[in-house]
Amino acid sequence: MLYEKNIFKKDFRKIDIRFALAYPNIYKTAMSSLGYNILYNLINEREDTWCERIVYPNTKSLESNNPLNHFDIISFSIQFEEDYFNVLEMLKNTGIPLKRKDRTASDPLIIAGGPCATANPMPLSDYIDIFIIGEGEQTINKFLDIYGKFQNTNLGKFLEIDGVYIPEFNNKTRISIIENMNETYHITQPILNKSDNEDYQSIFNNSIMLNVSRGCTRGCRFCMAGYLYRPVRETSWKKLIDLAIENRKNTGLNKVTLIGAAVSDYKDLDKLIKGLEAEGFQISTPSLRIESITKETLETLKKSGLKTITLAPESIPRLRKVINKDILENKIFTVIENAVELDFNIKLYFLIGIPGESIEDIKDLCEYMKKIAHMHNNPKKVKFSINPVIPKPHTPLQWEGYDFKDIKKKTRFIKKEMKNYNIKCESPKKGLIQYILSCGNSSIGELIEKSITKQVPLKEWREITPKYEIDELLPWNNIDVGINDRFLKIEHKRLRNLKQTPWCETSPCYNCGACKK
Repeated sequence: MLYEKNIFKKDFRKIDIRFALAYPNIYKTAMSSLGYNILYNLINEREDTWCERIVYPNTKSLESNNPLNHFDIISFSIQFEEDYFNVLEMLKNTGIPLKRKDRTASDPLIIAGGPCATANPMPLSDYIDIFIIGEGEQTINKFLDIYGKFQNTNLGKFLEIDGVYIPEFNNKTRISIIENMNETYHITQPILNKSDNEDYQSIFNNSIMLNVSRGCTRGCRFCMAGYLYRPVRETSWKKLIDLAIENRKNTGLNKVTLIGAAVSDYKDLDKLIKGLEAEGFQISTPSLRIESITKETLETLKKSGLKTITLAPESIPRLRKVINKDILENKIFTVIENAVELDFNIKLYFLIGIPGESIEDIKDLCEYMKKIAHMHNNPKKVKFSINPVIPKPHTPLQWEGYDFKDIKKKTRFIKKEMKNYNIKCESPKKGLIQYILSCGNSSIGELIEKSITKQVPLKEWREITPKYEIDELLPWNNIDVGINDRFLKIEHKRLRNLKQTPWCETSPCYNCGACKK
């Protein structure tokens, strides 16, 4: 049983546009997405539009129980490549023709946004009419204004909007992002939910999500979000406190979760935490960057009720240089010592499959993790998550490929060596499929479609595994995210030479293309 408060109910007979905000993953994940929640509230503030949520595996809305094919626009928010399968499954289960060429003007207009759609729309380009490239709040009202005039009878009119890619025209477009976080839309009346089913409780259940910042320029060479959403933009700490107070008045909630690509890099983090604490709020944050964590920050978070901290050392020192994450060893161990002293549960993320990595490096990594585990008097309270590096579009790793056999061999070794520790390894096969979905072209759409009705053998996936040369035209070439190819190629060369590119917040500008300089 699910109970929700602060949802929007409108009379569909008095509105012009019925908008389905579809999330191709479960409710728990959907309602933990701040972007998804922002769009829901923002669109519903329009008098001419009723935005309703449809969350996988359901194909009917939470608000009115109407099926997908009753809506004028269906907008998929795609956060994870594996959700491509669920997108097509949701359409198929509602009877909407899967391929855009088979749909008519009487069918809903199918659009998609989110980081995956932004980075490389090609895998779903035969199925989606329009892709929103960038941050949806910047585009959605302009989009709906045009739809109100032309519906989907003239898709060419949508080309007037920045940050729109239309497969029919294969147009070039540049990412559209929010420039001023103080002036953008912030939620003040979030949806509250209660359920006796854990699948219907969000990760940040009964918590106010504060949009602290967007973007990160640390330059970790494997991180797609760090390249897509440059430059860093921050909401002022005073505004965030005001937003927290307003949310509490509207909801009665007293816990806040700080949301951002790099929360611990937020320049006024201590002021924000102290200010929220002074107002009586409990404070939580999904993850922290090791480089910018202080003991004072940990103490304040502990005092506010945080029980677990999540850290990402990524690898051993030499390989951290490859991915441009050369954190000092004494910093890593000082943060862990402080976390242990404060009795935090600790979760650490590590990567395997970093370019130039050998089996000897994997042996060293296992010893490294054992050393960390034994810093705690109860090693089982230290959790390790091991994930293969997935080369992503618009990053320096986009030319690297994915070596399935190598990842499989290393995963087996780690599982055996670390069997007495609290460790979880991601499936090498899952990593391979994610890579293909991330970096594939439009031809892989057929395999995605095939997968929703039958099991596709690993052999078929391996046969279409892409691998690009440094000067090859890439499938996502028409999507300009602001980072120029020259910078990415330099970064690719530097990773081979173990050269670091210092954080641009403390170094001269590298002219990557994202800033208006």
